[in-house]
Amino acid sequence: MKQQIDFKPKLFTLLKNYSKERFLSDLMAGIIVGIVALPLAIAFGIASGVSPEKGLITAIIGGFIVSFLGGSNVQIGGPTGAFIVIVYGIIQNYGIEGLAIATVMAGIMLVIMGLLKLGAIIRFIPYPIVVGFTSGIALTIFTTQMKDLFGLSIEKVPADFISKWIVYFTHFHTLSLYPLLIGLASILIIVYTPKLSKKIPGSLVAIIFMTIIIYLLRHYLGIDTIETIGDRFIINASLPEPEGISFTIETIIMLWPAAFTIAMLGAIESLLSATVADGVTGDKHNSNTELIAQGAANIIVPVFGGIPVTGAIARTMTNINNGGRTPIAGIIHALVLLLILLFLGPLTKHIPMACLAGVLIVVSYNMSEWRTFRSLLKGPKSDISVLLATFFLTVIFDLTIAIEIGLLMAMFLFMRRVMATTRISVIRDVIDLNNDSEIPHDDERLAIPQGVEVYEIDGPFFFGIANKFDGVMQTLGDKPNVRIVRMRKVPFIDSTGLHNLESLLRLSKAENIQLILSGVNDDVHNLLKKGGFDQKIGPDNICSNINIALERAKEILSIQGRFR
Repeated sequence: MKQQIDFKPKLFTLLKNYSKERFLSDLMAGIIVGIVALPLAIAFGIASGVSPEKGLITAIIGGFIVSFLGGSNVQIGGPTGAFIVIVYGIIQNYGIEGLAIATVMAGIMLVIMGLLKLGAIIRFIPYPIVVGFTSGIALTIFTTQMKDLFGLSIEKVPADFISKWIVYFTHFHTLSLYPLLIGLASILIIVYTPKLSKKIPGSLVAIIFMTIIIYLLRHYLGIDTIETIGDRFIINASLPEPEGISFTIETIIMLWPAAFTIAMLGAIESLLSATVADGVTGDKHNSNTELIAQGAANIIVPVFGGIPVTGAIARTMTNINNGGRTPIAGIIHALVLLLILLFLGPLTKHIPMACLAGVLIVVSYNMSEWRTFRSLLKGPKSDISVLLATFFLTVIFDLTIAIEIGLLMAMFLFMRRVMATTRISVIRDVIDLNNDSEIPHDDERLAIPQGVEVYEIDGPFFFGIANKFDGVMQTLGDKPNVRIVRMRKVPFIDSTGLHNLESLLRLSKAENIQLILSGVNDDVHNLLKKGGFDQKIGPDNICSNINIALERAKEILSIQGRFR
């Protein structure tokens, strides 16, 4: 029987019972989220190394697709701060075309993840890794804004973290007072606006207010030392024509690591955002559908020159807090941004770069999760090592290396913990049946015949434990006539564990020792059958419980003339 694809967009099911009241609520939420998303989309686009309208195009097209096809009722998609570092690095190394190819590849990976129903697995990525790279990205974003905040005269800012700060310090004498005042004032406005009104986004207030001030300073006082978006970019206030993206084997191989990072980061951030939203609204998102929608958005957006798309936690929460409860709100948010781009796009050229630097510095502070970071430093040493390694690798090298090494460290430390908690014991005289649920029993102890040894494995029998089991076997002295390996507490076995059992069987046969397995569960038994191990050991020597295994051992000893 074929498994069905888990693709059920929330929009199509919710429209069946859609009402006018719900539409009005979604309309208001969509308009507010669109206004909130405007300065962020522009800032994220510029910080990523593309023109401001590319950030808006990403929010418009990506946001529409995520809401139209997504598995969450309230998810808002678009460009996010988490992608700034990786996108900027790809553009520096491979250009805009390389970014487009990597983003499409990432989109394909996300679709495949959704089709393979890997949505639930993504959420099991260790929390220290998520906090480590999020905090690292926050520090990196903060670092990228120093030039515009202080108005430093630097022709080209280096890509890596340490070189950036070296250049900043060597050029600090070029500091300009006006950009610094604009940036600091923008930060203060963003911080204190919510104390006056939670409905109006502080970033939008800062951009409007500072843009008006800069316009007046330029045109009436002749102060033109404050750089604006128009001084650095040419604004194209229209949706671009779609362009083809060419792939070659060489570019696919070259951009594979970057594409994998975009896919993993997009999956983690979007599903984390959807999970947080579920906790507030009481709904339940479909993670596989969400991955497919995110993938579709990242396949289509680069065709129009956009950057990677993912679920945005801050905008999603804004949507919820303002009454949005269906994907219609997300679609309206995308339409609001489209109208702004088409009719107000030319006005964005007057926005000062120092003001956008202030916006991104606040974003980086909110992303930093420094309180969570500090609390994790009080946890187990293994979590601390993963956290710090991911953080410093993100800051000093790049996100691709950080995620890969962080995951590897987390897996090795997890296996170490499993090995430490898995016990392998040897029993020669009696088996204590207290708290033993494997078999019904009246006696508290079960006698083991002379010449029989029982080995108890308590935990998964994967490659680390298999080697540990092998080490225990080598330390034993006298050889028994029958070895019983009790596996009632073995939930699964991997190929190394199976190979270890085969080696044990071969060595046992060479020493004229009969091997018996006891308490093998169905999953493990099926794997033994697939590997042909049941025929090698003999089906009678794989027993359902310890009573049957001991009876089988007595039968073997009787045949050998050693049991009476």
